[in-house]
Amino acid sequence: MLKRVIQFFFLLVGAGLGYKYGPSILELLGNLIHVGTIPIPEYIGAFLGAVLLFVVSLWPSEYLVGIIRRSEEHLIKLPVTDVLFGAIGMIIGLIVAFLLFLPISNIDVPVLSNLLPLFLSVLAAYFGFQVGLRKRDEIMAFFSANRLHREKKKEEKHAGAGTEFKILDTSVIIDGRIADICKTGFIEGAIVIPEFVLEELQHIADSSDVLKRNRGRRGLDILNKIQKELKVKVIITDKDFEDISEVDSKLVKLAKVMKGKVVTNDFNLNKVCELQGVSVLNINDLANAVKPVVLPGEELHIQVIKDGKENGQGVAYLDDGTMVVVEGGREFIGNLLEVIVTSVLQTSAGRMIFAKPKVVEKQKAL
Repeated sequence: MLKRVIQFFFLLVGAGLGYKYGPSILELLGNLIHVGTIPIPEYIGAFLGAVLLFVVSLWPSEYLVGIIRRSEEHLIKLPVTDVLFGAIGMIIGLIVAFLLFLPISNIDVPVLSNLLPLFLSVLAAYFGFQVGLRKRDEIMAFFSANRLHREKKKEEKHAGAGTEFKILDTSVIIDGRIADICKTGFIEGAIVIPEFVLEELQHIADSSDVLKRNRGRRGLDILNKIQKELKVKVIITDKDFEDISEVDSKLVKLAKVMKGKVVTNDFNLNKVCELQGVSVLNINDLANAVKPVVLPGEELHIQVIKDGKENGQGVAYLDDGTMVVVEGGREFIGNLLEVIVTSVLQTSAGRMIFAKPKVVEKQKAL
């Protein structure tokens, strides 16, 4: 179909050229071969020009179709924002070229005055497209910064200057502890929930996997609780970065633009924020910080619930989830037991406490 359109275009061009220049050529030929005046030279010239250019275009049309197909595939692969900004830049370039036509039209050189405007149009359109494509991020950042600046000024006008934005990520919402922290009043400022985080929660809640679906619904329930039951300011922003696909990268970008802090319990996101100079509040760090300090020699009242890895060991847990490994505690599984702390080990997974039953220590003392 595309090849037929190109050939039809060449046919029309040939007919137009033949209609305009055909009579002069036919008159010259008539004089050379002494046939006299040729009737309706315009239409004969148009017919001959159309046939001639149609035949000549049979090979170039294949080449042009290939170029158009490759250009089409390249454009389809580009993001919508790239195409949009490129098209805007091209339109601006054509407007600039049109403004340059006025001084160029005063040039008295016939060929130059006809070809130069066409050359400038193509050149300006190309440069406009390239500038719009390559400067897309800067243009978006400029308008986004202005918009967010206005939103922030509006929020500060109602809530007072100095409002701090705490941007929640998906993991900390699903975790659920953020609601309890907000309830205690330790989180100051406004809670910001981006719409792209809500979309990710919605996808998780609609998952076919039961565990994922339950986690997603739990996250939505937590957000509903924070927004309706707690006395904390909640802002749901529709700010998005279409050129960025990863949610974590969008959070970091949003925190930079809003000059806020990311609230998470994701170790990797924590490190990325630190590398890019974004303030981050890690719920796991807070939980570890508020765990009670246990020193060797202190007594604990625990319940041994299962075997340990080593022979004869028992395992118990404190209320905050800290694991207590009891030497010789296997025989006390299911029973409440008083133990004496022997050592404390801090690992990347958390804190581990090693202890011995108080009964055994008393027997050794006797």
